[in-house]
Amino acid sequence: MTEVQLKDKRFELFIPEKIITKEIKRVAKEISRDMQEKNPLFICVLNGAFMFASDLIKRIDIPCEVGFIRLRSYQGEQSSGAVKEVQGFVENVENRHVVVIEDIIDTGHTMSYLINKLHVENPAILKIACLLFKPAALEIDINPDYCALEIPNDFIVGYGLDYNGSGRNLKDIYKIKS
Repeated sequence: MTEVQLKDKRFELFIPEKIITKEIKRVAKEISRDMQEKNPLFICVLNGAFMFASDLIKRIDIPCEVGFIRLRSYQGEQSSGAVKEVQGFVENVENRHVVVIEDIIDTGHTMSYLINKLHVENPAILKIACLLFKPAALEIDINPDYCALEIPNDFIVGYGLDYNGSGRNLKDIYKIKS
């Protein structure tokens, strides 16, 4: 599909699944190389990162563990700037090699919140892997250790990202039409 309608908005194809998959394979190789013999704990940030986490972890070729945390910061098309923890993680991260898996880093508020929360638990190493990175939208200085794709500051949906709950199931990524 080159265009989709979600609720009151139209979106056009931005990043096809083939490119997403290629970049996830690259990131998985980098993480597997860097975390060799570390038994990393991956923490997937729900809801948006579920597709990225699934496809990434399937390609990690070293022993690892997976946990989840659910955070919320978006309302409609914009980040609210306030992060709400909907479901916390229960895994012990002390002295662990932790890789946070996030769908998108835009303002940096969500990732800053999570990094501060995790640092209190004293992980041995804390890394960030994101599917999408919007440096032009950053309000807090956050730089991912692993990034599949850097994108401009457009509102996007698909591949786990949503517009008011719709569009997460799309296999490609779409940007809002002007």
